[in-house]
Amino acid sequence: MNSPRPYLVLAVAALAWLGLTPGSLSAQDQEASQADLAKQIQNPLASVVTLPFQYNQNRGVGENERNLVNLNFQPVIPFPGEKWNIISRNIIPYVSIPIGETGAESGFGDWTTTLFWSPAKASSFVWGAGPVLQLPTASNPEVLGTGKLSLGPSVVGFLGAGNFTLGAVVWQLWSVAGESDREAVSSMTAQWFVNYNFGGGWVLGTAPIITCNWKADSGEQCTIPWGAQLSKVLMFGSRPVNFLGGYYVNSEHPTDGAQSQIRFQINLLYPQAPK
Repeated sequence: MNSPRPYLVLAVAALAWLGLTPGSLSAQDQEASQADLAKQIQNPLASVVTLPFQYNQNRGVGENERNLVNLNFQPVIPFPGEKWNIISRNIIPYVSIPIGETGAESGFGDWTTTLFWSPAKASSFVWGAGPVLQLPTASNPEVLGTGKLSLGPSVVGFLGAGNFTLGAVVWQLWSVAGESDREAVSSMTAQWFVNYNFGGGWVLGTAPIITCNWKADSGEQCTIPWGAQLSKVLMFGSRPVNFLGGYYVNSEHPTDGAQSQIRFQINLLYPQAPK
C-alpha cells in the first residue's frame, strides 16, 4: 500500500477549520490571546478542546534504515465539573511501516483513550489520574497492531511558573483480552515536557516521548529521545491554530528501532470547552 500523504491531510484540516466562520481581533488582542492560548494548550488538563494532527517521521528504521511514518489524530475533550474535571485524551494513528527495501504496509493502528479526573479548583500545579484503554482497531492487526485489548493506569502533572511550563504524562498498559496467538502487552509510555513562552504565542521547548516494551529482551525494551521543538499560535481572524515543528534523536532504541524523529503538528483550537 502507498504511504499516507500527511501534509495533504494537515492542509485540508486546517483550511476546513479556518473557513468555518469569519472574524477579526485587534493586533493587541491577538497577541494577548495567542500568548494565553499557547500556555493553555501546554497544560494536558486545560479546559480547551483541541484537535491536533501530529505527523511523525521516524528515521533509520530496520536494517535498510528506512522511515516509519505515523499521522496521529489526537482529540482532547474536557468535561468541566464543579469539583472534578474529566479530560478525554485520544490517539488515533494512521501508520506506514516499511517492509524490506521498498515495500510498506499502511493503515490505521490501535486506538488509545485516556480519561483523567482532575480537581476543578484552579492552581499553578494541577494533577490528574485515571484509566487508559487501548482498543485493537488496527486495519491490519498482524502488522499495524497488537491484536489485544489492553488496560492500565495513567497519571499527569503540570506546573506553570512564570514563562515556564513543565510536567509529565505517564501510562502503563497490560493486555486483558484478544488474539491468543499474539504476544501479551506490557508497555509504558511517558512524555515529559519543559517549555519557555516568549509571548505572542511563540514557545520553545522539549517534549520527548519515551516508550518501553517490557516484553522485549533486555537492552531492546526502551526508546529514549532527546531534542527540541518550536511552536506558534496564530490567529486567522478569530480562529486560533497552533503550528509546531521539532526534531529528536534517540539516545537509546531497539536494534531495529528509529534513530531519530521529525515531528510536525497542526493543532486546531476551541477556546471554549463544552458545558
